[in-house]
Amino acid sequence: MAQRTVLVVLFDGVQSLDVSGPVEVFAGAETYTPGTYRIRTASLDGGPVRSSSGLTLVPDEALADAPDPHTLLVPGGRGTRRPDPRLTDWLREHGPRAPRLVSVCTGSLLLAEAGLLDGRRATTHWMFCDKLARDHPAVAVDPDPIYVRDGHIATSAGVTSGIDLALALVEDDLGREVALTIARHLVVFLRRPGNQAQFSAQLAAQTAFREPLREVQRWITEHPADDLTVESLAARARLSPRHFARAFRAETGMTPGRYVDRVRLEHARRLLEDTGDGIEEISRASGYGTPEAMRRAFVNALGTPPADYRRRFRPAPTP
Repeated sequence: MAQRTVLVVLFDGVQSLDVSGPVEVFAGAETYTPGTYRIRTASLDGGPVRSSSGLTLVPDEALADAPDPHTLLVPGGRGTRRPDPRLTDWLREHGPRAPRLVSVCTGSLLLAEAGLLDGRRATTHWMFCDKLARDHPAVAVDPDPIYVRDGHIATSAGVTSGIDLALALVEDDLGREVALTIARHLVVFLRRPGNQAQFSAQLAAQTAFREPLREVQRWITEHPADDLTVESLAARARLSPRHFARAFRAETGMTPGRYVDRVRLEHARRLLEDTGDGIEEISRASGYGTPEAMRRAFVNALGTPPADYRRRFRPAPTP
């Protein structure tokens, strides 16, 4: 098997975890299967860069001297907001040559600025999805998944999702067992599927301003298997159903039904990840009632049925 060169681009203001997370994955793969990856880092002039957290990163070389990579990885960070035009020019010239082009977090902004995401589906950190879509209308921005793959280009969401994407790439290259071994070593169990949502229902929605609505949010989270119809929730908030629905959406940014759907999906997902409970038991505990109703919810939201989700996320039991 030919050795694959992974080249990581460094710049001032880079997010250090965007660099170290994927590098640890590829380095782990090289440890377990020697001769598979050669990891290099490079900055514009070959000099050290200062990360957004203040850490100094010392590259192996200048971009002009870097080897042609199999995987070109562009991290994110504050340095992507006003990038050095020389970096954008380098990416515009060299990005199309790479068999695999990868971004972590707001590294997608650099790829988009270089014109490398035009006509493609992509994602980035949820806080910058609107900016990516607004500044680059030729890019089909999907704000929900933790990573998106479109042909030879892969973009990931915020920070730690770069680890998930790197594990997925290692699985493509070397197989599931190698990726699983690395995931266990990094204590991330098994990579999350790319279409898993970037953040929880509680983060996706705003916290309501009024106490009765906040109490309803807490109740939904703590009682996903209860009657969570608009009528029932409105009675808990002591509002008419119509007034409650309008107020809830105004204060949280989503309808009560949408919030309930997200909470139930998240509850079921966590039970699948963290317990050995059966699918039927989890479907009841999460408010779906039947396994078929939960299966439809998972397929619609995540593109995979619950049983497959569990197999992809949880490590197989050791014999």
